[in-house]
Amino acid sequence: MKYLAITKNVFLSFVFAILLSACDSTESEKTSIRLAHNLDIQHPVHKSLIYMNDVLADLSNGKMKIVIYPSGQLGSEREIIELIQIGALGMTKVSASSLEAFIPEMKLFSIPYLFSDNTHYWDVLNSDIGRGVLNAGVDARIRGLGYFDAGSRSFYTTKKKITQPSDLEGLKIRVMNSQSAVDMVNLIGGSATPVSWGELYTSLQQGVVEGAENNPPSFYYSKHYEVSKYYTLDEHTSIPDVIIIGTHFWDNLSQQEQVWLMQAMDKATIFQRQLWEDSTKMSLQEVTKAGVEIINPDKTMFKEGVKLIYEQLKGTYLDTLVTNIQMMERDQ
Repeated sequence: MKYLAITKNVFLSFVFAILLSACDSTESEKTSIRLAHNLDIQHPVHKSLIYMNDVLADLSNGKMKIVIYPSGQLGSEREIIELIQIGALGMTKVSASSLEAFIPEMKLFSIPYLFSDNTHYWDVLNSDIGRGVLNAGVDARIRGLGYFDAGSRSFYTTKKKITQPSDLEGLKIRVMNSQSAVDMVNLIGGSATPVSWGELYTSLQQGVVEGAENNPPSFYYSKHYEVSKYYTLDEHTSIPDVIIIGTHFWDNLSQQEQVWLMQAMDKATIFQRQLWEDSTKMSLQEVTKAGVEIINPDKTMFKEGVKLIYEQLKGTYLDTLVTNIQMMERDQ
């Protein structure tokens, strides 16, 4: 444990050095927000963050900008969140699942088959429920600015075709470092195995894991289709990406700067949703061309396999939220 603590301190010192070295004499003339994420620069999320910076610069007449560090340059999602908490970094794009350890309310989005369709999904994100979850991390020094579409997560495997939950039995399936994701995959029948995103391609290639689960653009841009023959569109969860900012940084912005940043966030969300829709269609077409077999299973069997999760939620703090979300579906 002592070694791990020393290693972490070395890592943080390294990142501090990078951030400090990025400063120059012109920084005092404008508000510069440093944002790190783990995705490839061709990914629609990265392109949307560039758009967000362009909008922010326009709204603020050049007084604000976002400096983006993509592709895991500053560490894993968890390491980046911790840098934000201590004020060493301003913002990040992170999966709601990765925030569960810091904001328990984010577990809501890891509940399988919670949303009936995309309209229901965005109605919830834009509702008081969605806004409440964004604001739930203030005590953890994290403030949510808004959501990006991350589609639905589905299983892909290297050798065995998945057409029903029983096909997952005995397979090591990579999941994010999220207890909710672990519980879901284990309940369906797989053997959930947390692996960092940056190590997943090699883990699939070498058989450390035999499958994973993610949305089509991430499957395509990560090139995991090169080592995975099958993609089963069971669409078990719809977990949004969340744009977060450290409260230390947010509280030091002027009221006008906060308004500009939120306006840029809102415009970026609209831009990203369309980009995501186009990218999803393109990604499925490209992986099919590359020889991946796309499977459209009977989702009923998968929904039956996770019913126990809903039983376990009864009486918990998430129970009321789930009930309200289900009521929103009926009101559509």
